[in-house]
Amino acid sequence: MLRVENLSHSYGGLNVLEDVSFNIDAGEKVGLIGPNGSGKTTLLKILSGLLRVKSGHVYFLGQEVTKMPVHKHVSLGIGLSFQNNNLFPNLSLLDNVRLAIQGKKTYRFQMLRPVGAYIDNLAEAKKMLNLVGLWGKRGDQVSALSYGEQRQVEIILALALNPELLLMDEPSAGLTTGESAELIQIINHLVRDKTVLFCAHDMELVFALAQRVIVLYNGQIIAEGTAKEIQANPRVREIYLGI
Repeated sequence: MLRVENLSHSYGGLNVLEDVSFNIDAGEKVGLIGPNGSGKTTLLKILSGLLRVKSGHVYFLGQEVTKMPVHKHVSLGIGLSFQNNNLFPNLSLLDNVRLAIQGKKTYRFQMLRPVGAYIDNLAEAKKMLNLVGLWGKRGDQVSALSYGEQRQVEIILALALNPELLLMDEPSAGLTTGESAELIQIINHLVRDKTVLFCAHDMELVFALAQRVIVLYNGQIIAEGTAKEIQANPRVREIYLGI
C-alpha cells in the first residue's frame, strides 16, 4: 500500500531524515519509535503531504504522491491524526464530527444548505461517536471535554474521512496511564480493518497495537521487526529503551 524510497530531509543544515526506505502492506499496523528528534513527526508530515520532502519518493497504492499537496493525499485515502489536538474548540462535538464527514463529500462546498439537512451525515456521526461512547456528549463544546476524550475525537475526525491509510502522531500524548490504557482498547477497535502507521513514545501502546516496529535514530532506520524482535535488539535496548 505504501512504499517509501530513500527519503531525506533537512532543516537548514540539520539532517532530520537520511535515506529512509520501507514498505507497508494493506492491513498492517506499523509502529514508529525513536528518541525525540529522530525524525518521526517529520516523516509523518511528509507522508501526509503537509511537508515537501527534500529528496526521495513516496508511492501510495502504486501512485507516486511525493509532490502532491495535502488535499490530494486526503482524496486518495491518507488520513492523519495530529499530536496536538486540531479541533474546533467552540463548536459542539457533533458539529466537529459532522464537518469532518462532510469534508469527504462532493457537496462539501454547498454553504447555503443547513447542516441539519444532511441526514446521512448525522447518522454516520452518531455511529462513530457511539463507537467511543461519546454520543451522550454530542451537544457539548469540544473545549468542555476532557483531554482524553479530545484525543479520541482527534482520531475519530481522521477516521471520518474513511482513509485507506491512517497516520497517527503520538495518539496517547499527554494522557494518564489509565487514559492511555483505555485509548489502546479504543484504537484497537476502531482501526481493526485499517492500515496504520503511527509514532509513539508509549511502549505499551506500541507493543499492543503494532504488528511491526520501525526504529528511527538520528534520522535513519536502525532496526525493524516484530515487537518481540525490537525488544530483544541490543542496539535498540541501548539507544532507545535505556537497557
